[in-house]
Amino acid sequence: MLNYQLTSSRSWRTIKGAAATLRTYQVQDGSIPDVSKHDACLIAVKELANELRNISRELTHDREYLLACASDFEDWADSGFETPDFYESLSKFKPEQNRANNVLHIVVFPTYTQNGSNNRYVEAVAFEVIWPDFIARVEKSYTNPAFIPIRFLSFSSGYLTNSAVLFPESVATKSAPKFTWGGIFADREAARLRRVALSASEITNLDLPLEAKSLLTNRELAEHTFVLWDLIHDRAHMRGNLPFDPFMIKQRMPFFLYALEELRCDLTAFRECVAIVNDVDADPEARKHARLVQYAVLFDRIFRFPLTNGRERNYDSVAGQLLFAYLHQNKVIHWVDTKLTIDWERLADSVIRLSDDINELYFNSIDRPRTVHWLAAYDLVSKWLPPHPASKWATKDLPLTGTPGDLTDQVMEDEFPLSMFYEALSKKLSPVVQSAVGIII
Repeated sequence: MLNYQLTSSRSWRTIKGAAATLRTYQVQDGSIPDVSKHDACLIAVKELANELRNISRELTHDREYLLACASDFEDWADSGFETPDFYESLSKFKPEQNRANNVLHIVVFPTYTQNGSNNRYVEAVAFEVIWPDFIARVEKSYTNPAFIPIRFLSFSSGYLTNSAVLFPESVATKSAPKFTWGGIFADREAARLRRVALSASEITNLDLPLEAKSLLTNRELAEHTFVLWDLIHDRAHMRGNLPFDPFMIKQRMPFFLYALEELRCDLTAFRECVAIVNDVDADPEARKHARLVQYAVLFDRIFRFPLTNGRERNYDSVAGQLLFAYLHQNKVIHWVDTKLTIDWERLADSVIRLSDDINELYFNSIDRPRTVHWLAAYDLVSKWLPPHPASKWATKDLPLTGTPGDLTDQVMEDEFPLSMFYEALSKKLSPVVQSAVGIII
């Protein structure tokens, strides 16, 4: 309750108002080139810096960061609002050092929001850490010291999007500090799942098991389930038979490879949760939530992801389409008489087999040239998802003697179009997916 009192205070309202003023005049790199707006921006910076210093007296665990942030804003103003550099404050923000339930943080940075905007605008976000006791126990086995699961309390307009992350690498700095944390808003992820999956189950006439209904109707249960899922998913990006850059951030490659990477990490979380459930000596709370993770991965991937955002290089959508097609063609998912049914008894084994196939692809990739790996990855995806009829990748009408970039250029923006099932589902479910943008409850 004290957290909500602080975020309803005059200080927080002033911080949000100042952030709104500054972002109004920023251009993509975060600078404010229109000098006619600088007087208004100077007033906003003064107000913002004063309130950051006031709040630092209450949030003593973030005092160094809040004071440095106030100074960074003043230095930005002194520079004439050139491209901002918030290195000092970012390097002092250390939420990973205080992972405890309901710890409050207030962050203000010029940053872009994943799945939202590439503009580095000032964002102000108040959030609290979600760290239930069972997660603290599970994390001893699935160590992930940089993982920060969080809950929105209040936020500026840049987070009225699908973005559910707060990553330090998105903050405007002229040189990058060592990144030691990553924030994932479990409350938004859980809220989107609950709204979309419940609606999808009604539209498709899917009978939900009792525990799946509990997941989709209990906010806290869903949030804690996502924390467990994200804990394992996040660490999976850095484990396994990986290329040198497992996040593939620096590589210009076909977008379906990003789909496989995200699906690989989701299926890793799924299979690890199967192992937790099967371990009779595992923590009872962990076992309960591990069962729910399996439903969450399935429902989020086959219902929400395929219909979220557009069709332009939408790798998350392709990952969801692939999971659905694999399960359908292996007769685990059935669509008969306009009713969706799932063979719950066979689900885990089938998901793990798909996980094995992707892991085998990664294992073999280490011995392959890059383009050979890309072609093998395409074969894996297209085995289950029919490519666009005009695809040059499907017919191998490719510049194989050219550069990897030449190959990437031949991938269609919608290389794997939605199936007739998803086209029909989208007419009823897409409005629900869209209504979940910016959701937190």
